[in-house]
Amino acid sequence: MERAELTALLTPEGLRLLDAMPAIESSDDVARAVTRLRRDGHSPDLVSAVVGQARLRTRARAKFGDLSERMLFTRAGLEQATRLPIAARHAARFRDAGLARVADLGCGIGGDALGLAALGLRVTAVDADEVTAGIAAYNLAPFGDDVDVRHGTAETTELDGVDAVWLDPARRTAGHSETSRTRPEDWSPSLEWVFGLAHRLPVGVKLGPGLDRDLIPDDVEAQWVSADGSTVELVLWSGVLARPEVRRAALVIRGDAAHELTAEEDAADEPVRELGAYLHEPDGAVIRARLIGEVARSLQAGMLDEHIAYLTSDAALTSPYVSTFRVREVLPADPKALAKALREREIGRLEIKKRGVDIDPAALRTKLKLRGAGSATLFVTRIGTRRTAILADRV
Repeated sequence: MERAELTALLTPEGLRLLDAMPAIESSDDVARAVTRLRRDGHSPDLVSAVVGQARLRTRARAKFGDLSERMLFTRAGLEQATRLPIAARHAARFRDAGLARVADLGCGIGGDALGLAALGLRVTAVDADEVTAGIAAYNLAPFGDDVDVRHGTAETTELDGVDAVWLDPARRTAGHSETSRTRPEDWSPSLEWVFGLAHRLPVGVKLGPGLDRDLIPDDVEAQWVSADGSTVELVLWSGVLARPEVRRAALVIRGDAAHELTAEEDAADEPVRELGAYLHEPDGAVIRARLIGEVARSLQAGMLDEHIAYLTSDAALTSPYVSTFRVREVLPADPKALAKALREREIGRLEIKKRGVDIDPAALRTKLKLRGAGSATLFVTRIGTRRTAILADRV
């Protein structure tokens, strides 16, 4: 969003237009809304801002629920924002540690600051982009003097009187048109600066879940978080925010339920065993935290292959940390033979999962020419040096 668009939007007329907009789901909805608003005589900046915000509000429901209907966004800011239920869990850690004043450095649109303020914490929210800071100020306005939103950088923010810090380092461009966590050397603030701060104050640092583990300091708690099957973030906690004797954690959230696995260190894997009656796919947070062995032992399971993150067992046990499948049979891995076998079994709806093999599930689906009323899940993986196709059903 450009500054002119935000200026046009933050007027009584602009906000009334936005609040009156219906949900925008598609490019056709966008075209119709733009045509109608331009026909009514509204300026190009206002039309662009109102339609853009209406579409972002529709997308934001997945992260912010009904609250999205009174918020403003940038596209990249929404992509980067923490889901509100997860932000609330992070905020509770600050509250439970007795920390009253938190600086959110790199606050983006204010998603994490919302969680902090909602639990009664006083927040200083800072963003380096002026437009984004303006949007954060709008989103956090209901909390009044308990939240102070500033335009500035993390490195230059005065932290006197602050009890703890929340950070979301990433590569950022003006207006947050591009925000990425893929290259730590491009991040602002730098990880070196962040980890230096973590030795002075209790800090929570939100990072991409694929961060090189060699970059994680030894004296912090590393918590990988997944939501509804997608691994969404890694949070590093320092000082009193880090739990005693916890260095690895996997927080698995599915709907309204949350489960967490913790350990002092990476868990040793269980030995490889033959394919049993059940196949278990560990949650991504469990894999990233390297706690597969802990889950395997709870399931009386072993590894299907020492290099592949699938577990197998004969025991009919389940866990919130895995998706469990009942094995039907092993089928030929060759696409032609596999297609023939699936047709014989009248499998017309097939979920395809793969690990350790170089295949494109979409391309494989086309080759299989599925037809029939049945449904199943197909695992294409490697066991030792052998490519294997396993037909299974979700438990």
